[in-house]
Amino acid sequence: MIDERMDASTSRWISVVFLQDEDASELLAMIDRDGEAAAIEYLQQWDLGDETTDAALVNGYVYDRIPVGSADRTIEDPDSPYALTYSEMYGYVSLLRRYEAAPDAEPVVPGATVETSAPFRDAIPQHFDVDPALSAHRTRHVIAL
Repeated sequence: MIDERMDASTSRWISVVFLQDEDASELLAMIDRDGEAAAIEYLQQWDLGDETTDAALVNGYVYDRIPVGSADRTIEDPDSPYALTYSEMYGYVSLLRRYEAAPDAEPVVPGATVETSAPFRDAIPQHFDVDPALSAHRTRHVIAL
């Protein structure tokens, strides 16, 4: 779901942080204990603004829609730039942020590198089940933070 205030042709999603296995278990426990909004708020600390955007653009972690798998829960607040996806079954948590591509933006140079100080940056998603036919049973919620 794209916020109606944004132009669908320029709005994308970038990966802010992706945690899996042991790194995700604490966040999954937080979601069970404190709720999804608490997890979104906690994970926002890894969003370093332009640095996060540049790293996502260079490394190809930019999506036309929120990448979700058939076992994922997706939490999206239309009043927030963030979306949370997670899977207890597969043990991962991902925070994404809306990214509005500027019409006159410089193209990203393939193979370029971006230095980042953000923790867990090397654990950004490697795969997602984005085939709509396979994702038909995913759970999607819109919440107000």
